[in-house]
Amino acid sequence: MHLDPAPAVFEAMIEGWARQQRVRFLQPDTIDGRIDVVRRLTVFSNQYPWQWRAAEVEAFVDQLRSGTRPIAVSTARSYVGALRMFLDYVTDARYGWAGVCVERFGEAPQQVLGEWNTIAHVTEYEGRPGRRPLSYDEVQALFDAADGRVDEIRALARKGALAAQRDAVLLKTIYAFGLRRREAWGLDLADLRHNPKAKQFGRCGAVFVRWGKSSRGSAPKRRTVLLVPEMDWVVPVVTQWVEEVRPLFAPGNHPAMWVTERRGRVSKRAINEAFEKARETAGLDPVLDLHCLRHSYVTHLVEFDYPERFVQEQVGHSYASTTAIYTGVSDEYRNRLLTRALQDRHSDLWDGASS
Repeated sequence: MHLDPAPAVFEAMIEGWARQQRVRFLQPDTIDGRIDVVRRLTVFSNQYPWQWRAAEVEAFVDQLRSGTRPIAVSTARSYVGALRMFLDYVTDARYGWAGVCVERFGEAPQQVLGEWNTIAHVTEYEGRPGRRPLSYDEVQALFDAADGRVDEIRALARKGALAAQRDAVLLKTIYAFGLRRREAWGLDLADLRHNPKAKQFGRCGAVFVRWGKSSRGSAPKRRTVLLVPEMDWVVPVVTQWVEEVRPLFAPGNHPAMWVTERRGRVSKRAINEAFEKARETAGLDPVLDLHCLRHSYVTHLVEFDYPERFVQEQVGHSYASTTAIYTGVSDEYRNRLLTRALQDRHSDLWDGASS
């Protein structure tokens, strides 16, 4: 028998809940994140789950949203959702935790979260207002800054020129194929594909994505992203990386597309840092993040007049509404559409004006 049974019961609850989620084939990162929220509330309230009341949970969320770095609405919803699921588990009679807690501590866990104190999901997009597609000039400025870092490091005869060159190619590849961070991180050399309908692109005709965003309890989704002609400038960039620069890292038989000086796969955090360094050098808005390159890809494909369904398939969205959220077309593009519509509707007036 434990001298202090409370911590032991709490850990058993956590392990049982983790097992329940593993049986549903949820991703380890998802499970760990949810458990972390439960532990944080336990530390914040200095109480165990069978002692929680609505006031403790509400105070926890209120503290997170009102600090020096308040959490976003979507983050708060995920936290509250995790706590609600945990309480669903420990109050479920099939798992017997209520009986255990009453026997040992004289009180049972309660479900203290309901529609009266949870966050409703009323809009499709709740991201930061500052997150937006980059303009063509901003994309160019970002890439110029990334290339400039390579020249600067070489001029100073410092280490890191190869890594800077890798980062520049990586950012260009993310934009040219509209990739998520994890998708770019997981690329292997074997994922570069030929497109028989676009032989001029060589091995860069398509990218096979194996680490797409997964649905609940499923494996990462896979898709093939075709290189569009407007992005063909990336072909010599990637080719030089694969044939000339990457071998200088001496990666041996490592399959990763993006390798480090230590002959390993570049980390997801390093990909974020590559964007942030280039953004800072280019003097762009600090609110912009790596995912904005994907927003830019979607927007620019729409402005290139690719059909919505094609764009949706390229980026791996299940719903067209998601693709629409990513799109922020320019005034110039909208004016072109307006002019085209006016020409089609009033062709006699336009013909007369042109003559």
